[in-house]
Amino acid sequence: MTIFESGSPEDTKKIAGEIAKDLKPGDIITLDGDLGAGKTVFSKGIAGGLGVTEEVTSPTFIIMQAYYGGRLPLYHFDVYRLEDPDELLETGAEEYLFGDGVSIIEWAEIIEEILPEDVIRVNIEKDPEKGDDYRRIIIHKGNVL
Repeated sequence: MTIFESGSPEDTKKIAGEIAKDLKPGDIITLDGDLGAGKTVFSKGIAGGLGVTEEVTSPTFIIMQAYYGGRLPLYHFDVYRLEDPDELLETGAEEYLFGDGVSIIEWAEIIEEILPEDVIRVNIEKDPEKGDDYRRIIIHKGNVL
């Protein structure tokens, strides 16, 4: 487990960008945290760290957005609106999840049962006592939380 503290969205992007340097094809990053915790901000940092120059937005209504042009393809999932993991599988998502790029999954607890054990789990927590922009970013490799 690794813990980072962020005092701003820019800090969060920088932390994620550093993590992106070590990512390899097939890596899956799960992002969990409350609404507004910074999951999409973290995703933007990963994209930037991979060299993606396109604007990264949350794919809430389309489930997955692909970004090319970086060191590795980036597949950004938001599964918030899914009712069960089978809905994601019906879209053919395995091609992306287990393909040649990096996958980021927001709200991953919804599809937990279909994910491999060796995902990179990122939990982003707010702490209002430390300020509106403060985030505690906890990273676990594997299925231990």
